[in-house]
Amino acid sequence: MLTFCPVCANVLIVEEGTKCYRFACNTCPYVHNVTRKISNRKYPKLKEVDDVLGGAAAWENVDSTEETCPKCRHPRAFFMQIQTRSADEPMTTFYKCCKMDCGHRWRD
Repeated sequence: MLTFCPVCANVLIVEEGTKCYRFACNTCPYVHNVTRKISNRKYPKLKEVDDVLGGAAAWENVDSTEETCPKCRHPRAFFMQIQTRSADEPMTTFYKCCKMDCGHRWRD
């Protein structure tokens, strides 16, 4: 936990005093004795993750090809290509198994 000096706004350090711990400033003579337990928790709000593949709607109008599913060995899979890296790198091919009860996804 960072605590700042109310006089000069520098970060206070924790040092051991004569009777207790205390916050002290390195640049000015400010000292604050710690007489009780100090705790402060702040949980950051997590950002929502976007589906980079466009969600379920992205697979609506895609073509299929002869690609064997690694999970169920079905011989056909839907595919789409997306540029996931810089422009000089090749496109990434994403596959989805055509078998309705499998629906396994993988990339090449």
